[in-house]
Amino acid sequence: FEHPFDALTPPGTTSMASTTSMASSAAEVPLVPVTVLTGFLGSGKTTLLNHILTATHGKKIAVIENEFGDVGIDDELLQKNSKVQADEEIIEMMNGCICCTVRQDLITVLSKLAKRVASGKLKLDGIVIETTGLADPAPVAQTFFVDDDIQAKFSLDAIITVCDSKHILARIDDEKPEGVENEAAEQVAFADRILLNKTDLVPEAELPAIEERLRKLNPSATIFRCEKGQVDPKDLIGISSFDLRKTLDMDPEFLNT
Repeated sequence: FEHPFDALTPPGTTSMASTTSMASSAAEVPLVPVTVLTGFLGSGKTTLLNHILTATHGKKIAVIENEFGDVGIDDELLQKNSKVQADEEIIEMMNGCICCTVRQDLITVLSKLAKRVASGKLKLDGIVIETTGLADPAPVAQTFFVDDDIQAKFSLDAIITVCDSKHILARIDDEKPEGVENEAAEQVAFADRILLNKTDLVPEAELPAIEERLRKLNPSATIFRCEKGQVDPKDLIGISSFDLRKTLDMDPEFLNT
C-alpha cells in the first residue's frame, strides 16, 4: 500500500495536554491488539486469512488486506460469507469478522475502524494486517509508534511470518545482489511468531532441520507447524509478543521515519 507516513507530522510534536487526554481516553477504551502478517508470496497468508474470515471461532477480527498482493481474498468467498457491506472498503462477514481493503493508506482504514469501535457499532477482539509478499513489515509496524491517534487506540501485538515449509530454505539461501536485502530472511528475523505452513508437503523427518535454520535467524520466535493455514486465532491475536527493544537491537533506525 501507499507508504503509511506520507501525511504524518514528525514524531515528538505531541503537547503535554494532548498526551494526558490520550492517556485518559486510552484508559477508558482498551487498546485493540494488531497483528502484522507477513510472508513470501505463496507461503499461505491468504489461505490463513480466508480461514479467519469464514471459520467459527467466536472472535471478532478485522482483516486488513493490502489489495496489491498477487492473490487477494477471493471475491466469491466474500460474497458468499458477507453479511453487511458497510462501505466499499469494510465488509462484515457472517462469522462476525470484518474484511477491509487498503485503497488509501493504512491510517485511513484504521481510523474508520476506530470510529466504529468508539461509537459502539463495532466490537473488535483484534486486527490482522496482511502485507505484500515482498514487503518489509517495518513500515507497517512503525505506524503504531509514530502516529499519536493510532497509538491511542491500537497496540502492536505481534509480527507473524508465514513460511512455506517446502520452499523457505531456498528463499533464505537465495543470493541477492550486493546491497539488496533477502526479504524472506528479513521477514523471519523480524517475526515474533513463525507459522511453518504446508507441513503436509514435506516429509516430517525434514521439519526439525528446517526449524533449526529458522531458529538460527531468529532464536526468540515461537514456531508453530500448520497445514493449509489452519491456525486458531487465539495463537495470532492478543498474544503480546511484539518486543520493541528486540526490534531496535536489530534495526536501530526502526522508529526513524
